[in-house]
Amino acid sequence: MRGARRPAIARRWPHALRDDRGSTLPLIIGYAGLALVVVLLVTAATALYLERARLFTLADGAALVGAESFDLDDVTVREGELLRPRLTDARVREDVAAYLAVAPTGSLDGVTLESASTPDGLSARVTLSSYWRPPMLTLFVAEGLRLEVTATARSVFG
Repeated sequence: MRGARRPAIARRWPHALRDDRGSTLPLIIGYAGLALVVVLLVTAATALYLERARLFTLADGAALVGAESFDLDDVTVREGELLRPRLTDARVREDVAAYLAVAPTGSLDGVTLESASTPDGLSARVTLSSYWRPPMLTLFVAEGLRLEVTATARSVFG
């Protein structure tokens, strides 16, 4: 290929093909951008996990309140000598709503009581939802997500 013509850049700047100074700058910029994206995504994922844990803790407390929402007159003797409380959907919902009205929600945004009921008359099931927003604006989860958790609790006489 002796007669082949050299590229235009080689004719104008022959030292540009032999010198590699400055060629790592685009790599550094690219890796720094990638590292920034990874940090933002990990921060958002961690914040989402913590927000869900906070919401579940609130739902767990609300379910416990619902499981304890009976009067002593509602306790019946079943299966021989075992004492069992008798829960109703209306009473569970009423007590859970009262608990959520005074419970500290912290950073939870828009906590909503989706349902509070007793599936078997012995335990209380509570479903709460909340809106989560990422701590920093990112392109991947800019709007945020709606979280929903369900907790179940049962009261037992020892």
